[in-house]
Formats: sequence, C-alpha cells, structure tokens
Amino acid sequence: MIRRLPPLRSLEAFIRVVRAGSAKTAAAELALSPSALSRRLGALEDFTGKPLFERRHQSLKLTSDGQALYDAVAPLMDEMIERIDRLVDTGKVMRLRLGVLPLFSTQRLFPRLGELRTLHPTLHIDIDTAHQAEVRLGDNLDAAIVLSEGPDPSLHAVQLDHNSVHAITSRAMADALGPQPDEARLAKQTFLVHADLPASFEAWKAAIGLPGLEPVAVDHFDSGQLLLEAAAQGLGIAIMHDDHYARTHDERIARLYDIEVASPYSYWFVCRPRALLSRPVRLFHEWLIRANL
Repeated sequence: MIRRLPPLRSLEAFIRVVRAGSAKTAAAELALSPSALSRRLGALEDFTGKPLFERRHQSLKLTSDGQALYDAVAPLMDEMIERIDRLVDTGKVMRLRLGVLPLFSTQRLFPRLGELRTLHPTLHIDIDTAHQAEVRLGDNLDAAIVLSEGPDPSLHAVQLDHNSVHAITSRAMADALGPQPDEARLAKQTFLVHADLPASFEAWKAAIGLPGLEPVAVDHFDSGQLLLEAAAQGLGIAIMHDDHYARTHDERIARLYDIEVASPYSYWFVCRPRALLSRPVRLFHEWLIRANL
C-alpha cells in the first residue's frame, strides 16, 4: 500500500512561517493572501492530526509537535530544493543586482559568500554600495540589505539582526574621558555620526542620562568604515553598532562606558514581493536566511 504524502505546498508554507517568524511575511514570500496561507497550514494540521501552532491574536507560536515536525522536515526540504536546483541548472550565469552597505559587505557578507558560490556556482552578484537602495528596488536593484528603523511596508522584508549602540573612541580618548559619563567633558568632544542613522546618537544620549547633551560639534559620515577609522585616529567619538565594533578587531579603538543601548536600526533583507519569483533572488534569499550572517 502506497502511503499518502503530506501536502508539499502546506509543508513549504509551514517552513516559511517558522523561518520568517511571521505569517504576514511568509504570505508575502509565497505571494499568498493571509487566508490562503491559513488554509495551507490548516491542511497540514489536518494531515498530521495535531495542532502545529498556538494561535495568539495575530501571532503564531510552534507547539511541541510543530517544533518536532519542523526539526524533522526542514532539513529534508532544504536538501530536496538544492537537488532540484542542481537538476534544473542550465549552466548559464544567473545575476543578482544587490544593494548592500560597505561595512556589512566586508564584515559579514564577503566572508561567507564562498559558501553560496559552492552551493550555486552559476549565481553571480553585482554589488551596489550606493545609498537609498530601497527606492531603487525594481529599477537597477533586484534586492538589498539595508540598515533601517523599518522598511517600507510594501516591500518583502526579513529582519537579519538586533543591535546595540556603542560610543567608540581611540584608546587614549577612552582613558581620558574615564569610566562614567561626564557632561562637561563630553560637551567638549566631537561626535561622529552616520548621516543615515541620526536616531542612534539621540538613543545613546538618552541612555546615559544626558538627553540634552550638546557637543562642540557633530560630524556626519556616509560610511561606517570611515567612521571607525576616524575614531581610531582620535578624531572624535563614533556612534556605532556593537556588531561593527566586535567584528573590526581593531586594537586602536575602545568602547566608551559600559552601557547597553538598544539601537533604533536593524539590518533587513528587502525586495519587491514579485522579485521572489526570480530564481537569483530566491536562491540568495533562502541562503541568507539559512546562513544567519
């Protein structure tokens, strides 16, 4: 007797919801309405005879049975997709036009791109580091990795991280300013702030208890790499993400004060929903989520 297979489209929807952490995001990835996605999840629950999610208002949380199913099935689905991709690979070069900030590229993307090339040798990426990547999607960009308080809701978006804000200086300046915030000393300093991330400085000032701090100057940069170098050269106090500081491994710089500040900004993968129908975008999107950069 041939055993009945579970509905594959329902399995795909189930895995997408778990990985996206949001039914809304998963529905956008699959180009489905919320009700159509719900029907697919319901069909899988009918097949297994077990509830896979706890439904709380508009959120979905895996049950223990749902977690067990995901752990068992997701790796097999990934392997099946990769094998099918290899079978349908024509050998022709696929090209992805990706917008990404330079610091993310050098610290997080490039060290892992070899893995993607091994999986998909014909997938090649054109890198665009210009600003305002979101508004150029569908024009001269297929997808982008942006640093944002929250992307345009019309876009398909996957949040890649959560960050804290650090004040970063040369070691000599950190020693001179001491371990505790001092408004008189800080008011005499120059602060270095990314032009696209002004809210980071406001969040840091509020967290150290000096929301009204007015430094002698605030210099704006359009490059995270240059911000780090300026801080290392003693040109001011750079307001940066903790991840950038941790990954730079630059012995010339130090963190100013032992204070955790939640950043208003996160890195996001974004594209127009219809772009997920493009094989280069889909392959990169799936790899990026699995790679957990």
